[in-house]
Amino acid sequence: MILACQNISKSFGDNVILNHINFHIEEKEKVALVGINGAGKSTLLKIIMEQLSPDEGQVLLGKGATIGYLSQQPDYDLNMTIYDAMADAKKHVFELEQQIRQTEEQMKQKTGEELEQLMERYARMTQEYEYLDGYSCRSEITGVLRGLQFSEEDYGKDIHLLSGGQRTRVALGRLLLSRPDIILLDEPTNHLDIASISWLEQFLLSYKGAVLLVSHDRYFLNRVVTKVVDLDQGTATVFQGNYTQYAEKKAALRKEQLNAYLNQQREIKHQEAVIEKLRQFNREKSIRRAESREKALNKMEVLEKPTQVNASMRMTLEPSIISGNDVLTITELSKGFEHQPLFSHLNISIKRGEKVALIGQNGTGKTTLLKIINKQLHQDEGRVQLGAKVKLGYYDQAQQLFNEGNTIFEEISDAYPDLNNTRIRNVLAAFLFTGDDVFKLVSSLSGGERGRLSLAKLMLGNANFLILDEPTNHLDVYSKEILEDALRDYTGTVFYVSHDRYFVNRTATRILELENEQVTEYKGNYDYYLQKKAERNTLSETPSPVSGNKNKEESKSDWKAQKEEQARIRKKANDLKKIELRIEELEQEISDLEKELQNPDIASNSAELLRLSNQHGELDKELSGLYEQWETLAE
Repeated sequence: MILACQNISKSFGDNVILNHINFHIEEKEKVALVGINGAGKSTLLKIIMEQLSPDEGQVLLGKGATIGYLSQQPDYDLNMTIYDAMADAKKHVFELEQQIRQTEEQMKQKTGEELEQLMERYARMTQEYEYLDGYSCRSEITGVLRGLQFSEEDYGKDIHLLSGGQRTRVALGRLLLSRPDIILLDEPTNHLDIASISWLEQFLLSYKGAVLLVSHDRYFLNRVVTKVVDLDQGTATVFQGNYTQYAEKKAALRKEQLNAYLNQQREIKHQEAVIEKLRQFNREKSIRRAESREKALNKMEVLEKPTQVNASMRMTLEPSIISGNDVLTITELSKGFEHQPLFSHLNISIKRGEKVALIGQNGTGKTTLLKIINKQLHQDEGRVQLGAKVKLGYYDQAQQLFNEGNTIFEEISDAYPDLNNTRIRNVLAAFLFTGDDVFKLVSSLSGGERGRLSLAKLMLGNANFLILDEPTNHLDVYSKEILEDALRDYTGTVFYVSHDRYFVNRTATRILELENEQVTEYKGNYDYYLQKKAERNTLSETPSPVSGNKNKEESKSDWKAQKEEQARIRKKANDLKKIELRIEELEQEISDLEKELQNPDIASNSAELLRLSNQHGELDKELSGLYEQWETLAE
């Protein structure tokens, strides 16, 4: 056991946030802490870090264990460069390395007892240095910097000149390099792109310590954690497994709790009706029986109303008419801005019933492509054709299609004038707009409220072809799940952009990746996409492109470029193999050398000890260089 929360309780005034929280984390275990906003996740992390005191209970940390927390307040000099800030996290290792070098120099000048003492000290220091992975320290720093998408040109930048997101990445890198026995991470994927998140996943999976995570990135949690602690209405429930397994078990538990609550409410109403009837009889026996039932009712432990009974969005998507089989055909489409091309000669075909996700890095033109399809932008070249009987519904991530001066009620009634007041009220209630909420101005709505209003309008449109731009932005986890289920049940066609990998994995039947001005097709969900990308990287298998100029000369050129790329990848693979073999040889040589250094006969021979120490240093220097070469090729 590395950490345990025992009977933790915390209230702010009359608001009970945490009520007798109990769970523990084992060494090397990766755990997620989940719950709706306001459930107490951040409060619990602050209690664990002793930034807040609990009203009751205690946090136990394993003997001698160290703990690290991704703090929003930097604990280092902002005038440092990025590299120096990272190296500062390994300060103790570099100081130890300096002491080893100094001791080596001293050993050259000493004899007798003084030399023996220095040799003993030297042996202890080198053993500790090896335990701290000092030999690979520098390559570890550069590996973390690369993983967090800092280029070599960034290393010398002063931290005070960085954006908030870049500073957060520096803080995350320092924390990972410090290697505490348990890491607490609160939304670590914020400010990271997909490549950095994937790197962080691999880092945490191989991390030798324990991890406690708070994150809204469900795909990230799914790949990293093996246990979930769910905070709900002040209590904690522990679920074994990843996020998907937790979500399934939680849904079953929520249904069970709801049924129990509703059954008890029916029983209470029944007993109250019986008591009332017995009193109406106005007989001594009937009144005694009524009083007896009333006492029993008062002693009943009334169940709490489950959280989601009152907070679940209700959504169904159903097309009013069936479209033709060919829903969208894009031919030779090109678009750019100010001499900066986004994509060129795209060819895309989408059939009825498909759920197609468009993914790619920021700035590649994904939103632009959706706007062209929705006739909000004009293409430079090419053609966009919708099929027969296609009725389009569009979800705009920026929600610029609202009339900001409207109330919520007016926004729906203006868009759908045939709906009566009762129908509009019922629809808005399904999207959690009740009572006087419907009279809020659109301009005053939060991101989540605007997202729910957009989904309400989308549902009412009864479109058979949905174009969605980042539909899960600003939605809480439960609303995302409801949207996912609605899209999975939807009989129409969907083409959408999303960075939410869990959402893509649950809803996509085909993925189009937009990169280098072209689109590449993957016929499956996000897991399939990752698998095929990995195969392409390791086996040089390139998925079939679905766009590009069909000119024969260009096709020949593309074929030649593909062959050259495959040859380059094969050479890299061979170089990697050679380096790996040499690394194995060096590690074995260094291991043999270290055994020799521990030999008492060698320890008493200062000349031989010095020779072997110098040899050890040379081998270690070569090994460090090979590690860096390997990382560069592996990238």
